[in-house]
Amino acid sequence: MKAQQGNYVAAIEILDRLIEADPAHAINYNNRGLVYFQSGQLHRAIADYNKALQLDPHLARAYNNRGNYYATRGRYREALADYDRSIDLNPFNVRAWINRGIAFRNLGMYELSLDNFDFALRMGRFQGYGYAERGRTYHLMGDWNCAIADYNRALSYLSGNSSPNPSANKRQYWRVEIWLSDLLLALDNPQPN
Repeated sequence: MKAQQGNYVAAIEILDRLIEADPAHAINYNNRGLVYFQSGQLHRAIADYNKALQLDPHLARAYNNRGNYYATRGRYREALADYDRSIDLNPFNVRAWINRGIAFRNLGMYELSLDNFDFALRMGRFQGYGYAERGRTYHLMGDWNCAIADYNRALSYLSGNSSPNPSANKRQYWRVEIWLSDLLLALDNPQPN
């Protein structure tokens, strides 16, 4: 809860105490790694993800989080390997499906990217994120009709207040607004051939 409020120092202090009380509990390392990641302390995040996986090599969330670290560093092949492992361990990890779709898109593998977003959307969770990222993929592919439709779906989902993390939804909402504005501007001002 502290991390969702942006109070990373307090969240890390709490997780430090939990780790001190039970140094063999992998989830606490994963969670602290996530807070480190969110606060921009990437070297500490990767150390905690690795420690979590050393303690519990079946912790799907830690593979997903470590994949996000690799993706942030532009190391998409390593990210994909971790997303694959996360999905192998928990096929219903919607975040891993979406993240893997983003990694495929960043590698220019648009069809694989769309397959991942389609599967994630069928699971019925994180719809706003799924539609946003699928829309972005269509946008980059030049399928602007599908992009606009998905952006509008994403905005509809992200404007709701039912999320456990409304600030993250708000950030994603603004990203989609920018993507949609860029696309509509390009449609209004086509470039000469």
